[in-house]
Parts: sequence; C-alpha cells; structure tokens
Amino acid sequence: MQTTSNILLVRPANFAFNPETALTNTFQNEIKTEDIESVKRHAIEEFDLFAETLESKGVTVFIINDTPSPVKPDAIFPNNWITFHADGTIILYPMCTENRRLERRNDVIDLVRKTFKITEKLDLSEYEKENKFLEGTGSIVFDHINKFAYACLSLRTNKELFIKVCERLQYQPVCFNASDKNGHEIYHTNVMLCIGQKFAVVCLESVANPQEKAYVNKLLTETGHSVIDITFEQMNSFAGNMLEIHTKENKSIVVLSQSSFDSLTETQKSEISNYSELVPVSIKTIETIGGGSARCMMAEIFLEPINN
Repeated sequence: MQTTSNILLVRPANFAFNPETALTNTFQNEIKTEDIESVKRHAIEEFDLFAETLESKGVTVFIINDTPSPVKPDAIFPNNWITFHADGTIILYPMCTENRRLERRNDVIDLVRKTFKITEKLDLSEYEKENKFLEGTGSIVFDHINKFAYACLSLRTNKELFIKVCERLQYQPVCFNASDKNGHEIYHTNVMLCIGQKFAVVCLESVANPQEKAYVNKLLTETGHSVIDITFEQMNSFAGNMLEIHTKENKSIVVLSQSSFDSLTETQKSEISNYSELVPVSIKTIETIGGGSARCMMAEIFLEPINN
C-alpha cells in the first residue's frame, strides 16, 4: 500500500534552531527575537495540535516523548533516522550532522516491537564513518505501489547508499539533481516531491537538467499519477512536504502545513481534493526554525500488527 494509518511522532523536549543542520538546509531560519524557552513552548503547542488533528481524523498515532538529555533539537523529525517497511524490515539511517545521530533510539524500536512484527533490522549508521549519508524518507520518496524510489542527490543523500537500500527493498532507484532558485542543492527530496496513491506534487523547475526533469515527469505520469507542478515559491512554503495517509475507516487524507496549504492555488487544491481530503495544520515555528514541515514530522509504520 502507498499509505498507512499508523504514524509515529516524537514530541520534542528541546526543539531549537540547529546551526549544524543549517549549513545544508536553506529552509531553516533563526528567529533572533524569540528566546529559547519561547521557541520550545511554541513547538510543543504546534506538535500537540498536529497530533490531536491526526487523531481527530481517525489516524492511529504513536507518540514518543523525546528525552531531555542528550539535547536533540531536531528530534521532532523521526522520519530521517528510521523507516518501517511492510515486509517486516526496519532501516536505521546514517545522519549527516553529529547531533542528529543522537536521535536514533533503541527504546523507540522496542516500543514499536510491542505492537508490530519486526523481522529484520538494517543498520546503515556505520557509513557515517565514511561520511556517506542517507536520511530516511527525507532523502527517499517511495512509490510503494509501483516499486520506484526517488532521490535528489545531495550531501545528505548518497547515491551509493540510496541504490543499496533500493536493492534491498527491491525498488527501482530514480536519481536526479535538484536545486533551489539560488542554485543551492535541495537538502531533502521530500521538500520538492510528494507521491500519493493517485497524485504527485513536484517542483519540476528545481530539476535543472532537461533530461532528468523529463524522466521524472514521465515516470510519475506513466505510473498513473496526476502530476501537480509547484513553483519555487510554493516549495519554499513547504507545498512539496505533504503526506497522504489513511484513516482507520480507510479514508484518504493529505496532511500538510497551513503555510503550504495557503500557497497552493485553488486549482491545485481542487486537483488534490479529487483524490484526498486536505488537512492543513499550523506549524509555523517548527517550519521556520526547524526547516522541515508536516511530512518530516511523520514516520509511517507499514509493519504488520502482531494481533493480525
């Protein structure tokens, strides 16, 4: 299945601007006027509203509390360090910045194991010693139905590791290069591409190479997706960073931030709404300071429940 109704979230203990990740993430902005405690408070408020919104829509949400120590400013984005796959495999990923490597927690895996069947663990974290990184579903956007995996290459998305994961999961890799309006490489694929069951949101103008752009567009179209092309400005408002999931009643919803929702045209909203209900949530502090949005906050659990 392309979507799941089981979502893991991490409630932040020390959300803050991370200067280490800001070196490669142009979406981050440090707000000088807000003190550390104010930022932490706003992030927790936004997180709680986000989790409540998902639960109110009929999504099963597993909330893990971040540990106060060691300090992990980006713990709210668990999709970068772990993925949970339908065949029972979990994958742990090598993270680019040292303070994000602290987010990998065995106790989180143990908690998931109490509810879901885990048959194999693929730990790629050793590649950090070789300065090779691949940051989960930040780096990789999966088309589970058609067995394609998309990745825009960057310091955080190593081609060799990407292909290794694709071979293990038996997906066909699709590599390309993508940059923002100023020519800076896009740090994560999931800010410029979202793949749902029947639609795909993509910032095609970020793919400068004409052959790569045509190939990505052709693949998305040929696999039955209605392609919704967004602009650089919409991408900067995180319009590409949305995620389709489904409720316990098997109803499709697309979770996105309020800022990304507001950036979409009425035509684009209508196109997506043909396939799924748009569910916007205000997470302005998390987006502005963390440089990630709604999709980054959600780690999908495709594992089979133990009671099945």
